[in-house]
Amino acid sequence: MTNDSENLKERLTDEQYRITQEKGTERAFTGNYWDHKEDGMYTCVVCGEPLFDSGTKYDSGSGWPSFYKPVESDSVATADDSSHGMVRTEVVCKSCGSHLGHVFPDGPRPTGLRYCINSASLDFEEKEQEDPDDAS
Repeated sequence: MTNDSENLKERLTDEQYRITQEKGTERAFTGNYWDHKEDGMYTCVVCGEPLFDSGTKYDSGSGWPSFYKPVESDSVATADDSSHGMVRTEVVCKSCGSHLGHVFPDGPRPTGLRYCINSASLDFEEKEQEDPDDAS
C-alpha cells in the first residue's frame, strides 16, 4: 500500500493524517480505542501492519490505548523525541514509518513498558469467534 502524501490526505481523516504524518497527538480520553475491550488485533491505520494484540492492552489511566508489548518485536521502531520541552521515546510503525505514540518505562510486567498509542493511528480487526456448532 502506498503512503504518498496526496493519497493519504484522501484516504485518512484530517486527525489521522495530522497524527500519523505530522507527529500529532489526540486529546486524552477522546480516541476510539482508549476504553476499547474487544478481542483482536490493532493494526496501523496507514499500512495495515499488525501492531498490538488486544491481549497486551491494559488500562493505564492515561486516556490513550496502552499496551505492554507489540505483537512482534520488529512491528514498531523507536526514536528519541525531544519536542515539547521533554525527552520521550517515539513509537513508529516499522513498516511505513507512521507516528503511533510514545513508549514509557512505567508499564506492567512482564515488560515494564507502556506503549501509549494514539487511537487515530490504529485500526482494529476483531478476532473471529469460533462457531460452537462447527465443532466436530
